Amino acid sequence: MTYCVGLCLRDGLVLLADSRTSAGPDNIATFNKLHVAAPGDRVVALMTAGNLAITQAVVARVMEGLGIAPNEPFETLMTVRTMYDAAKLVGNAIRATFADNAPSMEAQSLVFDATVVLAGQIAGGKMQMYQVYSAGNFIEATVEQPYLQIGELKYGKPILDRVARYDTPLEDAVKLALISMDSTLRSNSSVGLPADMLVYRRDTMKVGARHRFEEDDVYFRGIREMWSEALRGAYRALPTPHWLVDENV
Repeated sequence: MTYCVGLCLRDGLVLLADSRTSAGPDNIATFNKLHVAAPGDRVVALMTAGNLAITQAVVARVMEGLGIAPNEPFETLMTVRTMYDAAKLVGNAIRATFADNAPSMEAQSLVFDATVVLAGQIAGGKMQMYQVYSAGNFIEATVEQPYLQIGELKYGKPILDRVARYDTPLEDAVKLALISMDSTLRSNSSVGLPADMLVYRRDTMKVGARHRFEEDDVYFRGIREMWSEALRGAYRALPTPHWLVDENV
């Protein structure tokens, strides 16, 4: 399984994806799930969750054009004109991959599973973020809902629901994403480090920062320890229920 989270904010984007794949307790590996195209006139990033063979085929199709049939127009994330066109391209790539693989997967009783978070900005256009589903349809992040998650999302969602806002500064969004990832790592063994982060500042057309968080990353380890201690302090500071005091329990 996996966990990926993206925040589309007033000042830019923060994307974070784990890298663990698991086909059973004795078959665990590391694969990159954050893919970035930044040729100068755009920054477009993909985060993927689902069947690894399927998502790799989708990424190859939209990043390099691999797998595009001779009678299809050659379109990649490097050539599309808008982010909306990029979302349609990813949706079409998922549908094409389904058409190629669904019969053989069904024969093996395998489920077609691929979800993508697409985010970025193309020169002359808006910065946008989309979530593309296995059917190829998609939704867009909004001012009211400025973050999207895929994979094992339930553990890392509460902190985002409580704190993430459209005007959250990028520096704070980095911390939120890491706390959200840490909550997932602690509660689900199918999600694991390393985790890859991308930060993009609106209208710059260049990657602001990329970082891989390993197990021994000093900053991430500090965030994890400080957040755990803050939670312990917060619950200890909560008032005792009056009915417990009254009853001398």
